[in-house]
Amino acid sequence: MDLTALAGWMDGQGLGAGPIEDATLLGGGTQNILLRFSRAGRTYVLRRPPPHLRANSNDTMRREARMLGALKGTDVPHPGLIAACAAEDVIGAAFYLMEPIDGFNPSTGLPPLHAGSPDIRHRMGLALVEGIAALGALDYQALGLSDFGKVDNYLERQVARWKAQLDSYAQFPGWTGPGQIPGVDQVAAWLEQHRPPTFQPGIIHGDYHLANVMFRHDGPELAAIVDWELTTIGDPLLDLGWLLATWQEDEQPREFGVNIQPWGGFPSPTELVDHYRPRTSRDMSHIDWYAVLACYKLGLILEGTHARACAGQAPKETGDRLHAHTISLFERALRWIR
Repeated sequence: MDLTALAGWMDGQGLGAGPIEDATLLGGGTQNILLRFSRAGRTYVLRRPPPHLRANSNDTMRREARMLGALKGTDVPHPGLIAACAAEDVIGAAFYLMEPIDGFNPSTGLPPLHAGSPDIRHRMGLALVEGIAALGALDYQALGLSDFGKVDNYLERQVARWKAQLDSYAQFPGWTGPGQIPGVDQVAAWLEQHRPPTFQPGIIHGDYHLANVMFRHDGPELAAIVDWELTTIGDPLLDLGWLLATWQEDEQPREFGVNIQPWGGFPSPTELVDHYRPRTSRDMSHIDWYAVLACYKLGLILEGTHARACAGQAPKETGDRLHAHTISLFERALRWIR
């Protein structure tokens, strides 16, 4: 990254002066790049797309920045947006600067305080639910996000949208095909037959689970919801369904998905739903449908890496692991619909 060009852009934004110092790449499992640095005594975190841009990488970055800007002043814990650059010619891609988060991600390990207390872990799960409940309760139109997503026929479009994604994998030579995904047609048919008749639009995060949040070091509360690349306007109950679909079922570590150790103390799926219920005005009678849809959507997204791996376009080990995750998600969906 051209730090001199970045410093010149920051000069034009009135963001400090002098050289950029202590530049450090941050990890966390994201494909996007996170760079922490300081300038004139202030610390920044820069987020930009990966070096090999995908077709929508820059638009995704612009959308993330717009969402974080809209969330300013709300009670949704999020990284504070400092400034955004929609242009691609400063550092080779659109990017934005945000405030650093004082917190930890539980998927990389629990600190002693949290690891030593089932009560704190229980509260962590409830705080996680409160984060998306607060997000879904926002008036997206009042926040200037009326054009941020397509709400017409949102629920009606879901199964066909992801079925088309699955069909597109046939272009990859050697892909094992949809027949290796248990109940893929049965789950799709169930979703079409049991679709909620109406929904109340709102902001959704799009990929809400324990790996995409940070918790405070001094207790169980959320420090920030992160990784907003899939955010849109849709049905916020899908965020709760996504949380249920990705929720760890017991202490046994999985070979895929997000594993938290120790797990004892975290709320059950029923507790998560019961905690969300009084914090929303939405109809919760179809929450099973949203959980099954999350299994369907996430499973078919992950299967794409397996298809690419079969064609030699992704590591085989990664493809096999994500294919196993897809199978697990569909097995979970089948249990729920039965």
